[in-house]
Amino acid sequence: MAAQAAGPLVVGVDSSTQSTKALVVDAVTGEVLARGQAPHTIGGGAGKESDPRHWWQALGEALDQCGDVARQASAVSVGGQQHGLVTLDAAGEPVRPALLWNDVRSAPQSERLIAERGGAKAWADRVGLVPGPAFTVAKWAWLREHEPAAAAATAAVRLPHDYLTERLTGEAVTDRGDASGTGWWASSTGAYDAEILAHVGLDPALLPRVALPGEAAGTVHAGHLPLPKGALVAAGTGDNMAAALGLGLRPGLPVLSLGTSGTVYAVSTHRPADPSGTVAGFADARGDWLPLACTLNCTLAVDRVAALLGRDREAVEEGGGVVMLPYLDGERTPNLPGASGLVHGLRHDTTAGQLLQAAYDGAVFTLLAALDRVLDRVLDADAAPDAPLLLIGGGARGRAWRETVRRLSGRPVVVPEAQELVALGAAAQAAGLLLEEDPATVARSWGTARGAEYEARPRDDAAWERLTATLADGAPLLRP
Repeated sequence: MAAQAAGPLVVGVDSSTQSTKALVVDAVTGEVLARGQAPHTIGGGAGKESDPRHWWQALGEALDQCGDVARQASAVSVGGQQHGLVTLDAAGEPVRPALLWNDVRSAPQSERLIAERGGAKAWADRVGLVPGPAFTVAKWAWLREHEPAAAAATAAVRLPHDYLTERLTGEAVTDRGDASGTGWWASSTGAYDAEILAHVGLDPALLPRVALPGEAAGTVHAGHLPLPKGALVAAGTGDNMAAALGLGLRPGLPVLSLGTSGTVYAVSTHRPADPSGTVAGFADARGDWLPLACTLNCTLAVDRVAALLGRDREAVEEGGGVVMLPYLDGERTPNLPGASGLVHGLRHDTTAGQLLQAAYDGAVFTLLAALDRVLDRVLDADAAPDAPLLLIGGGARGRAWRETVRRLSGRPVVVPEAQELVALGAAAQAAGLLLEEDPATVARSWGTARGAEYEARPRDDAAWERLTATLADGAPLLRP
């Protein structure tokens, strides 16, 4: 199979919350020659935690499934779940399981950090984001407070993709995209913020070097993986930055990603700073910016509602006035870490299908409200008001998700044919490094954003108003 490839082969990796995926891709044509996937284990209990060694094991299993073509790859890159706090000892072994992005136990530390360092606007202006519970700086503060022995034993702090890149290369390297989601990398300076690090008691020597866009992290030195020793390893990036690369995203084109979490973002040439905290002013993996808003409750929450109702996830019915805010895991956008799901307007004639549709509506409403802020208040000149929404993620394949987005957004929708966009974006980064080209240009040459197009529908203003009113009136219940 590799002998028929038009160009050299690259490997793109997506190390997500639930699993690791690996793709072997022709660097010239974008053809996927092999793929593999292996699950992760997430611990139970009060928080959301995962042993980083399981990610490494899953990477090996996913590459094994790719077969011999993985051994012919000339470059590799890892896209990974953002914000996770990986603490390593002096031998490079995990001190404790990683605190994942969706662990909201650090909400009190988040609030204190915001207050102690000048308030939300000061954080947004300096760092580019307001450090909610998801962000790494709040998780480190939680660890120091609740597990001081673990913090004291920590000799290195990494993000999930950094951990895998370091095990591949032996080099401590991250990139500006993933670093911008920590809360201790300042978008205003493009460097780690010494004052914030001192404030939270984190020695900058424990952090990885931040590679420039297009710079290699090193070469493969791990001998037991089915990758050739000496293959180039790109710096990698966060999963959202990798997906933007995978789409070859141009400034102003909005993306709505429907996964375990929901995200909305667009590439911008302007450095974003949103003092409300709704929009995180991330850097992208190329040198531009990726203003992004994220919700905790997306496909997983809606699937849970479908299971409780005993219905197929597509068995929705429009109509009725019931409203649901499916904040089953607390919520990040809006910032309601202690919230639970809320149902309002239930009647004798409400059907199970209408209740399930209300769960979809609540999840999509939250994302679209955040997207309005991304486009209207952050991107300014980069925004394209009539641009279609690019709908990606596992939910994009579902009719109920797609039609809910169309009905509540009033915008045309495109569902790209390409799947596994995080892994494809990582592959494009590896190909760009290898071919000395812009990775987004590489991805556009692969045609990754092509897909089914759906015309705009009139926006359901009545449903939007019901959801807006329920969110406002339910505030005392959502902030226990």
